[in-house]
Amino acid sequence: MASTHNEVHHHRHHRHHRRHGWRIFWSVVGILILIAIFFAGVAWHNLKLTTNNMYNSTGITKSRDANKVLAQKRPVSILLLGTDTGALGRDYKGRTDTMMIMTLNPQKKTTTIVSLPRDMKVNLPDYPDDSPAKINATYTYGGVKESVKTVQKHFSIPIDYYVLVNMGGLEKAINQVGGVDVKSPLTFDYEGVHFTKGQTYHLNGSNALKFSRMRYDDPQGDYGRQQRQRLVITALLKKSVSYKTVLNQRFLRTISDSSQTDLTFNNMVTLAKDYRGSNAKIVQDHAQGHGVEEDGQDYEIVPTSEQQRVTNLLQNSLKN
Repeated sequence: MASTHNEVHHHRHHRHHRRHGWRIFWSVVGILILIAIFFAGVAWHNLKLTTNNMYNSTGITKSRDANKVLAQKRPVSILLLGTDTGALGRDYKGRTDTMMIMTLNPQKKTTTIVSLPRDMKVNLPDYPDDSPAKINATYTYGGVKESVKTVQKHFSIPIDYYVLVNMGGLEKAINQVGGVDVKSPLTFDYEGVHFTKGQTYHLNGSNALKFSRMRYDDPQGDYGRQQRQRLVITALLKKSVSYKTVLNQRFLRTISDSSQTDLTFNNMVTLAKDYRGSNAKIVQDHAQGHGVEEDGQDYEIVPTSEQQRVTNLLQNSLKN
């Protein structure tokens, strides 16, 4: 009996040690989880602080509840603005060298990007006495607010969000994602770099800007430059619109001082999570105009019929 008692006692003692060992194990795991949560929280907080530096409201009442559109995973529109500020050492406000309307449709898995001619003749909603003007001057007159209002008025579509990037910021963003791949639509030389038609190039930020900046030697003039800009932006979107990049603090910190947007950090996460499939198909287009000279100014006149064609394209891209 004594032997049996000792065996039972030894067995209970062994189980006690095992229970004690498991308690220690789970305590350590719990501490590690708490540490991980803490550092994840700090990283998340730092990311939010970084994107907060980029946040800047347009100051206008939007034509629809953009946050609700995102929450419901409906097609969303973003006005992309590229300024010449930060390029070639300039630091004044400048004009929007690039204007593109982009729509993301997660249902149709399609991204649509439409370029607008920089010299497009428009009337400014808030500056009638300064109208008509070139569309790239809207930013000079009234900032992003006037740019958004002008685009909404002329193309009859809602602009849910905007992203403003200067040339220096675009260069940094491309470098942060490791460069972009583009196929050259023509053969040309620009600022010491040679491009051959039909050949694909892996470009760093500096060479990507050279690829997209050349205008005067392109047979299509500014329209050819718009096409190359769309190629660069499309290539950047494919690499940057992802969880990996949105949650990359170094990437966001790099571009935060060169960018403005009314997308919050949570908006960016939602786009990366729910809209990343939208780049499965990319539709590229532009508003076609013709050049005229009026009162000593060179304008691109986009006919009403062409504006309507672009409006129809964009409106259809925003349908579920």
